[in-house]
Amino acid sequence: MIDPDDLARCHEMIRHGSLSFHAASRLLPARVRNPAMALYAFCRVADDAVDLQAEKAAAVLRLQERLERVYAGRPDNAAPDRAFAQVVESFDMPRALPEALLEGLAWDAMGRRYRTLSELHAYSARVASAVGAMMCVLMRVRDPDALARACDLGVAMQLTNIARDVGEDALEGRLYLPLDWLDRAGIDPEAFLRDPRPTRALRKMVRDLVLQANRLYYRAEAGIGALPLSCRPGIYAARHIYAGIGGAVLASGCDSISSRARTTRAQKLWLLGVSAFRAGVTTCMPRSAVLYARPLPEVGFLIDAAAVSSPVWQREDTLFEALNALAARQRAERASLNRGSLRAS
Repeated sequence: MIDPDDLARCHEMIRHGSLSFHAASRLLPARVRNPAMALYAFCRVADDAVDLQAEKAAAVLRLQERLERVYAGRPDNAAPDRAFAQVVESFDMPRALPEALLEGLAWDAMGRRYRTLSELHAYSARVASAVGAMMCVLMRVRDPDALARACDLGVAMQLTNIARDVGEDALEGRLYLPLDWLDRAGIDPEAFLRDPRPTRALRKMVRDLVLQANRLYYRAEAGIGALPLSCRPGIYAARHIYAGIGGAVLASGCDSISSRARTTRAQKLWLLGVSAFRAGVTTCMPRSAVLYARPLPEVGFLIDAAAVSSPVWQREDTLFEALNALAARQRAERASLNRGSLRAS
């Protein structure tokens, strides 16, 4: 399905760029692991294309063009694009899912902040749950309840990332903590970004994020039993490795500014073993009623998209709004540069 050379390039990108996913993917069967590598490599390219560029608006607009070419069957001459195009064709990947990721990246490029936890869930749905839903598609799972639990796992992982990276994000001028949490603590966002400190109030917010993630990890577990048996160890591994990062955050006193929590290689190997064991146990257990829990309202559009088998999707107005805003920003930046050049001459 995927050119072996392109697949090798994707494996190498993930091995260096996403250690947690690379570790968890070792427990997936090859029929899922290989397209998953292509998927994650394309997502990694998309994330880096925005995160590492000074002109973030232009980077997102270029990504939109690349995605258009993937779905037109004319991918760019790059291993992740070619491999992802094969995945789109072979698995009938609904376009709503990668475009949701693109919208989340557009929000990042706009420097968007989130007033409430619900708004943060909406962002997490786009940059993480969309990937979880795409993983379900790769496993040939389109059941709405299983998709809801996959989306829970995605939001949980993103909340864990945010809790771990508060200090690192602040150094880059990024802030993902809900603004109403900061308001209640009497913390001015701009003052915090100028001088981020692990105050008691800040550490409580980090702890609350980890606890929110842990609640969703518990809900997500109920969906693993609805996956193909051969896929369960890998998804358990992803769940346990990311939750392990949250545990490391708690062990640090929720100080995500002075240091960055991580799991060691030995811990990852232990968690892989635990995951393989738990996947075997689930075959003997009755299906949990939590599987049928109501999905987070912020992920409903992903479930609706992935539960059908057609890649045809009408974009929501919110994506158009984000892309139009970025295009307007790009034009304004260029006009400002041109005026500066004229004054200098």
